[in-house]
Amino acid sequence: MLKVQDLVISFKSNNKITTVVDHISFELKEQQILGIVGESGSGKSVTSLAILGLLSKNAQVEGSILFNKSELTNLSEKAFQKIRGNQISMIFQEPMSSLNPSLTCGFQVLEILLQHKNISKSAAKNEVINLFNKVKLPRAEVIFNQYPHQISGGQKQRVMIAMAIACKPQILIADEPTTALDVTVQKEIIELLKELQQETKMSIIFITHDLALVSEIADTVVVMYQGKIVEQGNAKQLFISPKNNYTKALINSKPSLTQRLKKLPTVKDFIDQTIDNKVYTTEERTDFHQKIYSKKPLLEVNNLATYFNSDNSFFFGKKSEVKAVDNVSFQLFEGETLGLVGESGCGKTTLGRTILHLEKATKGTIFYRKKDITNLSKSELKSFRKEVQIIFQDPFSSLNPRIPVGEAIMEPMKVHGILASAEERKQYVFDILNCVGLTKEHFYRYPHEFSGGQRQRIGIARTIALKPKLIICDESVSALDVSVQAQVLNLLNQLKKDFGFTYIFISHDLAVVKYMADQLVVMNKGKIEEIGDADAIYANPNKDYTKKLIDAIPKGIVGN
Repeated sequence: MLKVQDLVISFKSNNKITTVVDHISFELKEQQILGIVGESGSGKSVTSLAILGLLSKNAQVEGSILFNKSELTNLSEKAFQKIRGNQISMIFQEPMSSLNPSLTCGFQVLEILLQHKNISKSAAKNEVINLFNKVKLPRAEVIFNQYPHQISGGQKQRVMIAMAIACKPQILIADEPTTALDVTVQKEIIELLKELQQETKMSIIFITHDLALVSEIADTVVVMYQGKIVEQGNAKQLFISPKNNYTKALINSKPSLTQRLKKLPTVKDFIDQTIDNKVYTTEERTDFHQKIYSKKPLLEVNNLATYFNSDNSFFFGKKSEVKAVDNVSFQLFEGETLGLVGESGCGKTTLGRTILHLEKATKGTIFYRKKDITNLSKSELKSFRKEVQIIFQDPFSSLNPRIPVGEAIMEPMKVHGILASAEERKQYVFDILNCVGLTKEHFYRYPHEFSGGQRQRIGIARTIALKPKLIICDESVSALDVSVQAQVLNLLNQLKKDFGFTYIFISHDLAVVKYMADQLVVMNKGKIEEIGDADAIYANPNKDYTKKLIDAIPKGIVGN
């Protein structure tokens, strides 16, 4: 159905040509799911954009892309418009930026049908509602008239899928369609795509950096690294006995659910053959816990609640109260990593923001170093903020694009009076950049000049520059590739060891939380569902909700 032969994609900028895809070849057969796997920058998404003729004007394409024996590389824009959305369709990674915020969800799908099919508006509306039911959207008629901001992330992704399958395409390209979703929603989306593929007989190209995930959906797999294909073949076979070191690295960079390594292997470790497989034993973990739990808690949260008034008068004629955090209590000890997990909307982030005083607590108390911090004065809040810091999910939006990263790290140091002069602060920042695996040269660069993993390191550097005691990591590795994620997790553990940090680690990725956490708090609808030792909860969850979260983790053929 689709044959890519000797494809080369280059971009010309300032008389310089950069090749991002280098002589790759693969085939997609009828009713087949092909997984394309690799890290950011490996050329996966660029290849899919080339298939649809969506590359920028400075792109140069050589080689052949045959679709039903028609060459796509020299098609006109007008000819492509007949193919896009109709015969070949695409689901993008970020549904919020792919959907038009000023148009209703139903209208955006309706538009596709009216453009490609000879159909009346009322028949098209009925078809859209049928599609919404097919992708298992609740209240299809209501969502038809709702705007993207009024529905959840998982629901937005379902609207995108409905849009992509509206014209019954022969090929569906799914580009990282589940990266930012909870494990449970991710599992639902994967099952939905499988069902739709069997029902409509379409072929799917599934692009991701998660090998365990692709092993659950794909028939064949193509592994890409630095613009080249390093390995391809039957999915099951490739996962059971990968031949290339890079493929082995992608499989093993994700934390295991069965053992806790002291240091996660990275892609570089596999390629250089320098893997350290030392396991953090149960005895070592028990000794560490006895040491930290014998002291007084650093943070005590008692019956904490954070409620919001949601003004729905425009739609429903009344105000409603949202109990984002509801009667939550736990203790956090110095040197501990507390894992906070749950689906989107369970209250994890609001809890973290309430501890940081970025949201006001409705009731309850928070004791930090035995002092109630629920009603701090301005000066007390300033010194508290120096000791309790946050690493955000999206490092790019939390950095000022107009100032070099070195200045961004020095700015809060100046506010909190750390070190006497600018020169001393600068030298200190050089040392911190070195701590997080960056160099002096990076001090003078701007945020856009860094990769996602490097920007996350800068976010960590800015946080540790203030020498805090407690760091809240809010989904701080969720958008990273597995190997970059491994580097950042290793870094956080090393910094914890070197500086004696205490972490609250918020994430929807349970495999990551299991690896990082000493104690685990499972949240559901604002309340604590389950709390206890992380290993004990994973081995024997008491609540059905926790079991559902654990069961939804992609385990792949390798069994992880």
